[in-house]
Amino acid sequence: MNQDERWTYLVALDDELLKGGVILSEWCCFIVREADTAFANGANLASILTAVSGIETYLRSEHSETGKERLVELINRASIDGNLKNDLHTLRKYRNKWVHIDDPWDDAGLLERPEDTDFELEQMALFAAHALRKTIYDNPWV
Repeated sequence: MNQDERWTYLVALDDELLKGGVILSEWCCFIVREADTAFANGANLASILTAVSGIETYLRSEHSETGKERLVELINRASIDGNLKNDLHTLRKYRNKWVHIDDPWDDAGLLERPEDTDFELEQMALFAAHALRKTIYDNPWV
């Protein structure tokens, strides 16, 4: 996808998923804009990491009791659809795989087949953009 197609994808997600309006903290709005910018510019890993940050920020604003819960706890506590919870756990685990690299020298696959990693990251970036919007648009007001 080129940059225009990526922006079109985001707008289509907004059209599909936003029913009514939402109120988001300014922190959440800022992070979502950063995730969108990274996604539109093809920075797939950055868009995934930032989308998860946006999801966490939103869940913290809506479902946190102490402000110190881990993301896994926020997802489990959230009053959201079970399928969305599953998607968020999938995304959280994928993010963790990149944020907490167990063996940085185990990089043969990345070096020998970078196109596989690029493809996987692009697919997960699409998934993350969708999951982010499903999350922040989950409880609209009309």
